[in-house]
Amino acid sequence: MATSKEPADLASVVAGLRDKIRYHNDRYYGDDDPAISDGDYDELVRELVRIEHENPELVTPDSPTQLPGAAAQSSFAEVRHETPMLSLDNAFGIDDLRAWGERMAKLVDTVATFVVEPKLDGLAISILYENGLFVRAATRGNGISGEDVTENVRGINAVAMRLHGPRIPSRIEVRGEIFMRAEAFAALNARREAEGESTFKNPRNAAAGSLRQKDASVTASRELSFNCYQLGVVEGGPELLTHAQTLEWISELGIPVNTEARSIADIEAVGLRCAELQQKRHDLGYDIDGAVVKVDDLAMRERMGSTSKAPRWAIAVKFPPEERTTILTDIMVSIGRTGRATPYAVLEPVFVSGVDVSNATLHNEDEVARKDVRPGDTVIVRRAGDVIPEVLGPVLELRPAGSKPWKFPKKCPECGGPLVRDVTEANAHCVNDECPARVLQQIVYFAGRGAMDIEGLGEERVAQFISAGLLTDLSDIYSLDAKRLEELERMGKKSAQLLLDGIALSKDRPLWRLVVGLGIENVGPVAAQAISATCGHMDQIMTAPISDLVQIQGIGPTIAQSLRDYFDTESNLAMIAKLRVYGLNFDGPLTVEKLDGAPDLSGLTFVLTGSLEGRTREEAAAELAALGAKVASSVSKNTSFVVAGENAGSKLTKAEALGVKVLDEAGLDRVLSEGVPT
Repeated sequence: MATSKEPADLASVVAGLRDKIRYHNDRYYGDDDPAISDGDYDELVRELVRIEHENPELVTPDSPTQLPGAAAQSSFAEVRHETPMLSLDNAFGIDDLRAWGERMAKLVDTVATFVVEPKLDGLAISILYENGLFVRAATRGNGISGEDVTENVRGINAVAMRLHGPRIPSRIEVRGEIFMRAEAFAALNARREAEGESTFKNPRNAAAGSLRQKDASVTASRELSFNCYQLGVVEGGPELLTHAQTLEWISELGIPVNTEARSIADIEAVGLRCAELQQKRHDLGYDIDGAVVKVDDLAMRERMGSTSKAPRWAIAVKFPPEERTTILTDIMVSIGRTGRATPYAVLEPVFVSGVDVSNATLHNEDEVARKDVRPGDTVIVRRAGDVIPEVLGPVLELRPAGSKPWKFPKKCPECGGPLVRDVTEANAHCVNDECPARVLQQIVYFAGRGAMDIEGLGEERVAQFISAGLLTDLSDIYSLDAKRLEELERMGKKSAQLLLDGIALSKDRPLWRLVVGLGIENVGPVAAQAISATCGHMDQIMTAPISDLVQIQGIGPTIAQSLRDYFDTESNLAMIAKLRVYGLNFDGPLTVEKLDGAPDLSGLTFVLTGSLEGRTREEAAAELAALGAKVASSVSKNTSFVVAGENAGSKLTKAEALGVKVLDEAGLDRVLSEGVPT
């Protein structure tokens, strides 16, 4: 990707990369269902980092390079972390590791020593103890807030409910990884198979799925493990000088730490230790996908600091993905919700990185031609960690005699309509709006967790309903009735009622989720939230001209054109009209009409913390935004005001330390009605 593009083009490229990375962050961290390999994801991030490094004017605070993780899911209550749970920057070899070591030396003008730990392939967790007793547990989420999984974690035997030892702090937050050991994973899958249930693909998915059970007793039955690797907030306790001392003290409290952690004197020895862990990764009894290297001296860490996404004093050394060879028996084409035709490889099943792989994406027609993979080839399959496998290419010396290149089909394999490819695009599309495959994927996407979050309406169920003639487009979801559902196979009275209850609940979802669920090309959750907050109602979104849409922060010409194309299509308008009749929420977030004489808060930045009495923080943010203010998530020297409600936490402390003005709710009311006093 050349940086010689015109600035507008480059900004569009950056916006596209960010949307892709955010989507894959949500799939990985939020859904525990990654859509691409670690290697592919890392390439997206590296490309974005490269462009931003060469064009710093394009860097924005909400770029994925500046933020960790993904948003918490709606099925659990939200917990805001007192200090951010940051992610880690990556190193992909000894050269990256040495370059990081050199940066560390420059930051502190001395030689650092390190601690190397295995990078556990599980789910990051924060656990809070007060006066030695377990009180709360939360997932990392987006690093700022996560999911409250207290009751689920309470049932995990590996997590201490009471600390012990002579130096128990009054308050301590420990951070670590919930994971599943290989023996526990094998036993769980054996039980599920014996009971006729589907098995988990790998230990990470099993651990994440177990932790997010709505029934905490299910979590307790899954034999999960926990290792602590870091501290958050600590009040009381001994004075600690190094990370090695910290791990030792944590262990004394009865909190498990990883026994493979080692103190290492220099960066070359760090490289050797990482290589050693890579060699023994399959002998540990649990999955790791790399090693984590940390500066040992805690005072040095303070001087090194962090970016908005990651600490400068730590780095994740990613292990190369595992590869196997197998036979590619066929190349087939799947049709997605937008009509995109995606070729995929049908493989003789092969065990790669803990999973039996029988299919692998081939992305698009050009990718198949570039790799020149053909039916009958012996191919190299790579599975990078815990994600969708990839065909790297053929083993040419094993290619059968008479093999011919694969040709992309001219007709849709589902409806028989033409597959059309624009000369400017890499993907061909089925342009038949009524293609059964498109309709299926549109409905599945609409009902998915990232959109309307209708539990029990997955792909298999949707396919059954379409086959039975109950669904022809996504609006038909709201016409389903109990009598028809109960007549279907594997759908009893209780299952039917649970599904209908979930459908009824979805009618009140926020407008932005409905916008996402419509499946408008290029419009993901971030864009949908910005559009909904600015326009305020579905009717305004449907009629907004491109000139107005591009004025919304984060909405460029490509997204604006996609919106207009969608809402200028009669069949889409007819479907939305049916959704209106069914009573779906068309109202956006609370907005305040800016009347003549209303204060102008443009140029001011507010941060909200704690619980407000007269309004939610989201409502307060909408009121401020309506008057031109910016609402930020973190306090800095550029913050104009911090609005502090009940139980305000570290943001209030930081505001006081920086000398930022603090308002209570009454003060916020005065600013909203009268403006900022001169």
